[in-house]
Amino acid sequence: MAIIEVRSEITGKVWRLDASMGELLDEEAPIMTLESMKMEIPVLAPVAGRLKEILVAEGEPVKEGQVVARLET
Repeated sequence: MAIIEVRSEITGKVWRLDASMGELLDEEAPIMTLESMKMEIPVLAPVAGRLKEILVAEGEPVKEGQVVARLET
């Protein structure tokens, strides 16, 4: 099984977690929603797999390129 790192594409803050650790996700399923400049940007699963880790919490700031979650395929 491979571990896939999910990275933030923007700098912003975690507005909402849309998935739970251990959950099976389809490709492009929402993991979390980020807020930047009053826009909501979803972070989507790049592949289908089990959500192994969520590395940020709601309200926490994130930087572009930061690993925010890990999927197990």
